[in-house]
Amino acid sequence: MKILFKTLFIISLCLQFSVAQNSNRIYKTIEHKPDCYQIKVSDGIYKIRFYTTEVVETTFIPNNEIEKKDSHAVILKSNLNYSFLREDAKYAYINTKGIKVTIQKSPFQISYSYKGKPIVSEKNGYQKITDGEAIQFNLTKDEILFGGGARALGMNRRGNRLKLYNRAHYGYETRSELMNFTLPIVISSNKYMIHFDNAPIGYLDLDSKKDNTLTYETISGRKTYQVIAGDSWIDVIDNYTNLTGKQPLPPRWAFGNFSSRFGYHSQAETEATIKAFKDEKIPVDAIILDLYWFGKEIKGTMGNLQVYKDSFPNAKQMIKDFNDQGVKTIFITEPFVLTTSKRWHEASNLGILAKDSIGNPYKYDFYFGNTGLIDIYNPKGEQWFWNIYKNLAELGVSGVWGDLGEPEVHPEKLLHHTGTANEKHNIYGHDWARLIYEGYAKDFPNVRPFILMRAGYSGSQRYGLIPWSGDVNRTWGGLQSQPEIALQMAMQGLSYMHSDLGGFAGANLNDNLYIRWLQYGVFQPIYRPHAQEEVPSEPVFRSARAKKLAKEAIEVRYQLLPYNYTIAFENNQKGTPLMRPLFFEEETNKSLYTNAETYLWGNDFLVTPIMKDSVQTKDIYFPKGSVWFDFENDEKVIGGQTKTVKVKENSIPVYVRGGAFIPIANPMQSTSEYDPNKLQLHYYNDESIPESERKMYVDDGDTKQAYEKGMYELLTFKSAQKKKHLELKLSAETGKHYSTSTKNIEVVVHNINSKPRKIKFRGKRVKFKWNKNYKTVKFIIDWNTKKERKITIKL
Repeated sequence: MKILFKTLFIISLCLQFSVAQNSNRIYKTIEHKPDCYQIKVSDGIYKIRFYTTEVVETTFIPNNEIEKKDSHAVILKSNLNYSFLREDAKYAYINTKGIKVTIQKSPFQISYSYKGKPIVSEKNGYQKITDGEAIQFNLTKDEILFGGGARALGMNRRGNRLKLYNRAHYGYETRSELMNFTLPIVISSNKYMIHFDNAPIGYLDLDSKKDNTLTYETISGRKTYQVIAGDSWIDVIDNYTNLTGKQPLPPRWAFGNFSSRFGYHSQAETEATIKAFKDEKIPVDAIILDLYWFGKEIKGTMGNLQVYKDSFPNAKQMIKDFNDQGVKTIFITEPFVLTTSKRWHEASNLGILAKDSIGNPYKYDFYFGNTGLIDIYNPKGEQWFWNIYKNLAELGVSGVWGDLGEPEVHPEKLLHHTGTANEKHNIYGHDWARLIYEGYAKDFPNVRPFILMRAGYSGSQRYGLIPWSGDVNRTWGGLQSQPEIALQMAMQGLSYMHSDLGGFAGANLNDNLYIRWLQYGVFQPIYRPHAQEEVPSEPVFRSARAKKLAKEAIEVRYQLLPYNYTIAFENNQKGTPLMRPLFFEEETNKSLYTNAETYLWGNDFLVTPIMKDSVQTKDIYFPKGSVWFDFENDEKVIGGQTKTVKVKENSIPVYVRGGAFIPIANPMQSTSEYDPNKLQLHYYNDESIPESERKMYVDDGDTKQAYEKGMYELLTFKSAQKKKHLELKLSAETGKHYSTSTKNIEVVVHNINSKPRKIKFRGKRVKFKWNKNYKTVKFIIDWNTKKERKITIKL
């Protein structure tokens, strides 16, 4: 049987990956070294390292070259204990319980399988090309490909040749081939990822020649890639984010509503805006100041990086007053220092700017003026820039907005302290976020930094980077591309990708578009309307209708705070995306792999944004294996079907999975008012669900690594269908440095078809209300989480 299995496996590899790599690359030996498996070939050395049974790394080092060991992305340490080597006359095998590497000796080829299933093989190993070097992989003819960062191309990106060069695309709509986050990542519908672990610019060619070939090209750098696999899509992303780092849990206020525009010109205008939110009783948690905080004009002042007193005479008091109202303040910064700015001579004299070939500051023109670029790769430049942020934090600023960090203009001849512009371009935003994150860790170690960035690279999530999708056009086309961008980026580790709600570019006053965009915003990571100032982005300055409907959407956002905070915790622990494509539910349903119109928000909300005007009905696919309940009226839909639903003005179609426990917060005007000890707990009951379990995460919302420090509470809710009753169990895991308290919970059980005979909690009857129209039961309990409790509903 072993011989038969081996024969079938080799035949499978040959059928699937029939094209072997470089015919002139001759296998010589394989050896088990302390830190790798080393394969000698005629023109160099391969080093194969395992990180886990699901993650393997392959590096090629040509003859007469030295291995480049530093990775911008990887933080795991390799561990060969997972693996063992076996060799015969034709093959060498590196085996684990998961990934297996097969080295065919002649003609030389490396291929990969996972638990006996072939996944990918090299077609042409690393080789020189005209403008650098490249590697090719064989693809099966039916693979769907994702990745390459943030782009608007459709979910299936196969057939595209993607430039790896972070660049802003102002005013994009339904298609954008090049944007601010270009990541060297390819994800296959066959449930594996390839991460090309290299920073310099290049290309990802996703079979543009239609010859079943994936190609990575680069100008220089590491010849290293990792193959990541897993049993499920959640596992694949967990494995990738174990490799490159988990996203820190943001501060709780980051899940509230932001007030933002380009931009607030003065302290008086900023204060008046927050007053308008308070007067209209529209919840708000943060206000963002664009570039007018350091200068009166758009042009000529970038690089001042100090408060412009004429416009903001007492910024410190303003920030304190906002804090007292539960509103945080965020300042924009850019990495450019203009020659006309107040800090030009300081920056130039200190040598903290990127240089030209003879060592002078490299000066060039762009939209905002004649400028230099802060060299964050020079230790002096890094420290100088951090001191700016330290001073802002001491002023009371709670968050950082890093704009233009591609960098927006980055001349090829410019030289950084550790490399050329093209070698550092794609990781400039990544290392800018690192600079801020590490600065906070050193000087404000208990603070969770909020770092909003327009550019980054693979692994940037571990520095707390919050990405957004750039200067999208304020049109229906602009809205239509947003779910795709967010879903793709979440699969690539950057789960907080979000858009300027309402759209950014253009003076398009369209209330229908604005309302639908803000309704979509409820079910995506960051709620931040932002736009050019000709048309207001803030709901308080819109029409009465737009204001009313936007307020309703924002209030739902705040009601979902305990649910949203919990899925953010899951992302922090396992890398699990907040927004998830439908094929996570049905891996074999290929039609779902190209669907970005409906998605999952966390595990339990099925969301369909309305992305066209005057839509009356919408066809929605409901994933099989679950029942779904309309979030507004509890209408029940059996999964595994497409259903036409009516579209309402005041909401987008949202459904809750049967078996879900959804915690709902009491009304608030800021997350500072949130009380996790007083809430509603909704359970979506169905006889088809014999049992279910969900969790809710609680901490103080501020302390960095609260979970690791034992400053948390993790509530568990379970349900079980018994013969003639429904049983709900409540339990809690409490961190050793967290004080428990009694929780006042209004329990709402949905889909109870007849009035219960009685309900008991702690063995005693409780009063309840049954709504025969909505088929819901409501009752109130007080639960001291030190003890596990049971609720029995006699049916």
